Amino acid sequence: MKGVDSVDVLIIPPYTSLDRAGRLIEGTSLLLGAQDLCSEPEGAFTGAISAKMLVACGCSHVLVGHSERRELFGDDDQIVSRKLKAALDAGLMPILCVGETLSEHDRVEEKVTGQLRDDLAGIDKEGLEKVTIAYEPIWAIGTGKTATPEVAQETIGMIRSWIAQHYDDAAAQGMRILYGGSVKPANAASLLAQRDIDGALVGGASLDDEKFAAIVDAAL
Repeated sequence: MKGVDSVDVLIIPPYTSLDRAGRLIEGTSLLLGAQDLCSEPEGAFTGAISAKMLVACGCSHVLVGHSERRELFGDDDQIVSRKLKAALDAGLMPILCVGETLSEHDRVEEKVTGQLRDDLAGIDKEGLEKVTIAYEPIWAIGTGKTATPEVAQETIGMIRSWIAQHYDDAAAQGMRILYGGSVKPANAASLLAQRDIDGALVGGASLDDEKFAAIVDAAL
């Protein structure tokens, strides 16, 4: 990956690989993140991983509200909001995932802005500056289907407009918004060329080092 220092590349492995991954990327420009965290900062929550634990592992970022957490583990917007606050309070930079299912696609604006409203409740502008938003159309995750660059741009542009309306223009322009949904080498360049798409949340393609490197190259 030539020129990787000119973009932010974040590695988000399973919990059990965080320590190993952190040691492998030490001294490089690569960043380390976690796939989830506990909604509570501390307490008796057997099996849960707190934000402070992630910081101790060397994480700078954490995913919050990924569609699989919402669908399979019952993370509703109230839980996502608590996780977001827990991450910010610990000094982590959360990546807030929002998106719609296929049956919700015809009302994507209602669905996504509702998530933004509930998930960001109580987050002021200073906190928002540390948040990245990832739009992941759930119908495109792991299916091989991808929103066209134009459709992805339309929704992500809508997200940026919502931020401007509920915070201000400076917050909207400073916000990093990613696209996630079957991003691969064949479509990465066209997606990343869109005005409001600042990066990619890569899923299956990241498991193949050559494909992942090609996606990073497309961002340069």
